[in-house]
Amino acid sequence: MSKAERKVRYGMVGGGEGAFIGAVHRMAAALDGETMLVCGAFSTDGDRNRRTGEALGLAPARVYADIESLLAGERTLPETQRMQALAIVTPNHLHAPMAIAALDSGFDVFSEKPMAATLAEANAIADAVRRSGRRYALAFTYAGYPMIEEARQRVLRGDFGMIRRVEVEYLQGWLSRPIDAGGNKQAEWRTDPARAGLGGCLGDIGSHAFHLAEHVSGLSVEAISADLTTHVPGRQLDDDVAVLLRFKDGARGTIRASQVAAGEENGLRLRIHGTEGGLDWAQMEPNTLTLRWLDRPAELVRAGGPGLAPATTSLLRIPAGHPEGYIEAFANLYRAFGRAVGSGADLDAPGLSDGLRTMQFIDAAVRNSTGTEKWTPLC
Repeated sequence: MSKAERKVRYGMVGGGEGAFIGAVHRMAAALDGETMLVCGAFSTDGDRNRRTGEALGLAPARVYADIESLLAGERTLPETQRMQALAIVTPNHLHAPMAIAALDSGFDVFSEKPMAATLAEANAIADAVRRSGRRYALAFTYAGYPMIEEARQRVLRGDFGMIRRVEVEYLQGWLSRPIDAGGNKQAEWRTDPARAGLGGCLGDIGSHAFHLAEHVSGLSVEAISADLTTHVPGRQLDDDVAVLLRFKDGARGTIRASQVAAGEENGLRLRIHGTEGGLDWAQMEPNTLTLRWLDRPAELVRAGGPGLAPATTSLLRIPAGHPEGYIEAFANLYRAFGRAVGSGADLDAPGLSDGLRTMQFIDAAVRNSTGTEKWTPLC
C-alpha cells in the first residue's frame, strides 16, 4: 500500500473561499501528512464552491453542491476511494443536521464547536453516534497545546494538592463596535441567534473556557451562576460573560469571557490553584507554563525542555525554543482523530462527552442569566 493510500481520506462541508476556520482545519489536517482532503461542499454559492475546489486541487466531480449530494456521491465510490470522515466547519445551526446525516451515512465526524445550536440538538447527535458506532470529535483546539497537556498531567498526579480554585479568562476585543451590523461575515452569523444558537460570546469562546476548566482540572462543575451581558446596542446575543462555578468536590471557579474587551487580541488564560501550589498558562505565550508554590520559588516549565510528561512530549514536533502554536495544537487533534479513524484506536481527542458537557454549560448559563435562580445545576 502506498503512502497516499494509507492516508485517512476526509471531506469538508463549509470553509469556502474567504472563510477563516475552514483554511485552519485544512492546514492542521495536512501538517502531519496522515490525512488527505478528497471532496467537499464548501459553499452554497456555486461559483465560490467551484473556485474553492479548484484552488484545493480537487476533481470537479468531487466538489458537491450540498451535503446531501456529497454523502450520496461518496457512498457510490469504492470503499478504498470514498471519504472516511467529514469535517464540519459551518455556522453552529448546521452542525447537528450535518453531523447526524454523516454519522447515519456511515462516516466519522470532526466538527467545529460548539457541538450544536441547542442542548436538544446535541443530545440528538449523541443518539446518532451511539446508533451508528462512528467516531465523533470536536475542535476544542486548546486541548491540543503541549503545555495544556503538561498542566493536566501535573494536576492529575497531584503536584498541587487538592484543587481549590479554577479560573479561566478569555478576552477579545474584535466585537467592540457593531461590525456585525456593518456586514462583517465572521461577526454577522456569530451574533445571529438563528445561526449561532443560544449563546454569542458564551458559545463562541466561553465554550472553550469551560472545556479547559474541566479538561485540565479533572473536576466536574455541578452548578453555575451566570451574568450574560450585551453591551453593543442592537446586538441580539451576549458579547460579555461572567460565570461562577461550583465543582463537585468543593472547588470553586470563575469564567470571564468577552468579545468587547477593547484592545484585547486572544487573551485566553488558565489558572488553577491547590493546597500546595498552582499553575498559570496563557495562550499568547503558549510554550511556557508557570508553576507557583507555597514554600519555594516559582518555576517556568518550557515546551521541549526537561521534566515534561511523556504525554506532553508526544505533542511536540520541534526542539525547545522554536515556537509552536495554534496550527500545531489543532494538528494534534487531527492527528489523534485520523489515527483513530485509520486504525480503529480509541479517540484521544475531545469528543462526545466534551461536547455534551459544554452544551449543558451553555444551556444552564442562559437559563440562569435570564431566570431568578441563584445557582443552576448542570444536567
